[in-house]
Amino acid sequence: MPIGTWIAVIILLCLIIGIAAYIMYAIDTPTATTIGTLVTIAICVATIFGFRWYYANTAAGQRAMLDQKSNLQNGIERTVTVYTADGKQLAQYKGKIDISDNDGFVKFDFDGKRYIYYNCFVESIADIE
Repeated sequence: MPIGTWIAVIILLCLIIGIAAYIMYAIDTPTATTIGTLVTIAICVATIFGFRWYYANTAAGQRAMLDQKSNLQNGIERTVTVYTADGKQLAQYKGKIDISDNDGFVKFDFDGKRYIYYNCFVESIADIE
């Protein structure tokens, strides 16, 4: 799971455990404590497995994982081809590249140089495992 999701899961689990502890303290019977503990553990495990399922089995989750991998490893292996507006190839780069796009330009660092292309078309083909 992405780092941000782990932080959210930890906060959510602390909140669940806190609410469960408050309810168990308020009721204060052995049966309620046992049931409350089991329910809290079940909710926590279900939350973790739910997030893990989302990131392993959905396209959006897999894209988020790939984005994090690219951020943590300073890019992913890809081929970047830059074209002019009329379709002529300007340049092609192969290697570990992390691309940043904004309105009107594409920016990336490659072999110790920063490339910024304005008003062009960029094709990026990433090697995804």
